[in-house]
Amino acid sequence: MKEIQSQIKSLAAGDLVCVEWCDASIGKSLSNGIGGIDVSVKSWGVFIGMLGKKREHIVLAQNCFQFNDGLYDIDYTAIPLPWTTGASVIEKEYVGTEEAKVLLNSFTINEKTKSEKTTFNRSRIQRRVRNH
Repeated sequence: MKEIQSQIKSLAAGDLVCVEWCDASIGKSLSNGIGGIDVSVKSWGVFIGMLGKKREHIVLAQNCFQFNDGLYDIDYTAIPLPWTTGASVIEKEYVGTEEAKVLLNSFTINEKTKSEKTTFNRSRIQRRVRNH
C-alpha cells in the first residue's frame, strides 16, 4: 500500500496517467467463486486531482469539450483510492497546469452552484451539448 501511495503522490494535475484498480463486481455465488471478485481495470486519462468528502477518489478527465467561454464539460472516471492497485505517469504535464485547474473547476462547478444558490451566476453553468 505504501508503494501505491507513493505512486499516487507523484501524480500532478495535468499528467497523462494510467491507474490500475479493482472494480466492484456483481455475480452469482458458485459461478466464479473468489476468482470472479477481482475485476482488474486500467484507466487512462488526465489526472485532475484527488476529491471526495467521505472517501478520496482519483479523478481522471477522459474526454474534454471546451466551450467559447473557457468552460469545459468533461467525461471523467473517479476511482476510489482504496481500490487502486497501481498508478503510473505516461507523460508529465500533458495538459498545462492552468488548463488542469480549469478542468478541475469545470468538474466541480455544478457542486459549487448547487451550494451557492444565493450567488448564482448564469455564466458559471456547465453546458451539455448533444451532437447526435
